[in-house]
Amino acid sequence: MIDYSDLIQPDQGQDARAIHLVDKASYDAWLKGRNARERAHLAAVGFKPDAFVHAILPGDDPERWSVVTTVANVEELSAWCLAKLALILPDGRYRVEERQPGKALFGWLSAQYRFDAYKSNPPVKGPRVLLTTDVAAIAPMVAEMRATALVRDLVNTPAADMGPAAIEKAAERIAKVHGGKIIVTKGEALEQGYPMIHAVGRAAAKHHAPRLIEIEWGKDSHPRIALVGKGISFDSGGLDIKPASGMRLMKKDMGGAAHVLALAELVMASGLPVRLHCLVAAAENAISADAFRPGDVLKSRKGLTVEIGNTDAEGRLVLGDALTKAGEGKPDLIIDFATLTGAARVALGPDLPALYANDDTLADDLLKGGIENDDPLWRMPLWDGYADLLETDIADLGNAGSSPFAGSITAALFLKRFVADGTPWAHFDTFAWRPSAKHGRPKGGAALGLRAAWAMLQARYDRRKKGERS
Repeated sequence: MIDYSDLIQPDQGQDARAIHLVDKASYDAWLKGRNARERAHLAAVGFKPDAFVHAILPGDDPERWSVVTTVANVEELSAWCLAKLALILPDGRYRVEERQPGKALFGWLSAQYRFDAYKSNPPVKGPRVLLTTDVAAIAPMVAEMRATALVRDLVNTPAADMGPAAIEKAAERIAKVHGGKIIVTKGEALEQGYPMIHAVGRAAAKHHAPRLIEIEWGKDSHPRIALVGKGISFDSGGLDIKPASGMRLMKKDMGGAAHVLALAELVMASGLPVRLHCLVAAAENAISADAFRPGDVLKSRKGLTVEIGNTDAEGRLVLGDALTKAGEGKPDLIIDFATLTGAARVALGPDLPALYANDDTLADDLLKGGIENDDPLWRMPLWDGYADLLETDIADLGNAGSSPFAGSITAALFLKRFVADGTPWAHFDTFAWRPSAKHGRPKGGAALGLRAAWAMLQARYDRRKKGERS
């Protein structure tokens, strides 16, 4: 297992290879300052200051080489400016010349993530260590990377090994380490108290039985926040079964749960002065003689009745009961994460989580956190004009819209019905998966929206960041 705290170290003048950062505007001036041998070498290899291009510069002896790489703007480094180097350079120590890495520390860590738990002979590569004199930035960046790695690990794990019980075990580990209290509701208590979670998961094998997992942490005197995650450990589609191509990635359908568990651990590990309530609705949407059916009417914890139009629209059902429970604690705000709709991916692709919110200030703060941390979001309209698409003849609402249009919006409107009146709420319809690798962002499980939400929570509740006395 990678210890990310080993990959960024305080710069105390140790031997390290230099990383020279240039951009198109600064390259010519930088080149003039290099010696003749280096200029000749760069000309011979055809180096051009294009994005993410790099070259090794020979030193006075074979071990004294350095590296030059091109970024978009040397004055405004993104999280991903050094990620390619962290992936391809040999093991050893490095330092960025004449500037601080800043946000690029995260990409340096992220690029070195590996998921090789199922490989008999995983490739071995030593750590690439980056030095920085900005010592205060190290611990927060390592914490964010650990949270990101947790999301990736949970999502990448096959469904056979990441069922509801395994999700519970992950939550239990987090609660135990940080002094939180864990509450798990399953069996008859789940059926009575959270009937939609039970209905979705009742067809699964006993060892994958559904449950509501809760973590409570923090002082009662602090503002209460609720984090709610969709934890569908595998989604067959139920009786409205998915095609094989649609089922292939459904181990990732617990990605919302992974996000809120990682976010909860960030909250607890940092000592953020809040009263945390983390809720994960965990179930496997399986097929058996006891599976819930199209046309069934379910009663929810809130008392609303829901007609099932499609058993493959199950995530909103388990979230409905969990959101109701979250609202009973009268939180200051509620954030939910869910891999909820394919419609969001059609609209925004895999990289951009769709953000819905009933509070403009909350939405703006989340969007700001995303921009500042290179974890972008895109706000979508929570437009009540489509609410009639959830109407049904025999129940209070249906779980599947009556139109092929606006699928992500109608799913968000469904969830809105279960949010306590007056409670600021944000919903992330995220993908939790990267279909192809990018610099610092490997193919597979992905934390999308996690760092944006964490930035918002810190800005709101961390007195230290506000310059106040804790």
